[in-house]
Amino acid sequence: MSLALATPNTETAAPALAPREQETLRHIAAGRTYLQTARHMGLSKHTVDAYLRRIRAKLNINSTAELTRLAISLGL
Repeated sequence: MSLALATPNTETAAPALAPREQETLRHIAAGRTYLQTARHMGLSKHTVDAYLRRIRAKLNINSTAELTRLAISLGL
């Protein structure tokens, strides 16, 4: 299940998040550290960092607070 984001009044959608990106976002938004997220997902913390950099680039998000706000608004 990929996640495509769109604002209600626009026709353009933001790039879809891959399932592992969604899972990473959910863990970080829940307050877990990169290391806790990595251990739970069976990844290295460097891979978690790469996923989060990719999410930030796709969605033009600069802070963890913005990531958390997004995850909450998406029900993750």
